[in-house]
Amino acid sequence: MRVRKSVTAKRVVWLLSASFVLLCQPLMAEVYKYEDRAGNLYFTDRPMRGPNYTMLWRSGPDRKPRRAARMDASKMEQNRQRFTPMIMVAARESRLKPELLHAVIRAESAYDPKAVSRAGAIGLMQLMPETARRYGVKDSWDPRSNIEGGVRYLSDLLKLFKNDLRLALAAYNAGENAVIKYGNQVPPYPETQGYVTKVLSFYRDNRASL
Repeated sequence: MRVRKSVTAKRVVWLLSASFVLLCQPLMAEVYKYEDRAGNLYFTDRPMRGPNYTMLWRSGPDRKPRRAARMDASKMEQNRQRFTPMIMVAARESRLKPELLHAVIRAESAYDPKAVSRAGAIGLMQLMPETARRYGVKDSWDPRSNIEGGVRYLSDLLKLFKNDLRLALAAYNAGENAVIKYGNQVPPYPETQGYVTKVLSFYRDNRASL
């Protein structure tokens, strides 16, 4: 069972009503509410795995999603501090801004070195196996190697698209061939468009605070 977010008030009311009905039927399976990177909402009776989905709440007694969210944020901050020295070295060697690398890593994995996507992307910068091989990354689970490979890939994308950050980010998410296919434009994929917007937002925040 999976329901996408609608932009109409009528659809929102329907979703809320459906959720209320489901929550009031104790014999039914638990209901989970997730949000993906593009901001779409899902109601499902099964957990959704991977870094692309964030659980907002689940039905059942004694659930404390707000407390869990605070714990996740705390862990993310701890990991950010832990990996900042590696990010600074990679930024210096690649001549990319550390604020940008932080933004990409936050969007890709929320600083979780064990993150893995449904497509098989691994680690802090979510390297696909073929990308890891392309950049000589022997162990994508190693944070330093993962960052170095991801940064080299991002740097090459910026060169390919003449320092157009939006296109480089779109290519990092969807692949350079997808950007080229659509005439050097951000592909019309909701996930990719949402990804570019999110990374640029994180980048702006980082430039103001880091």
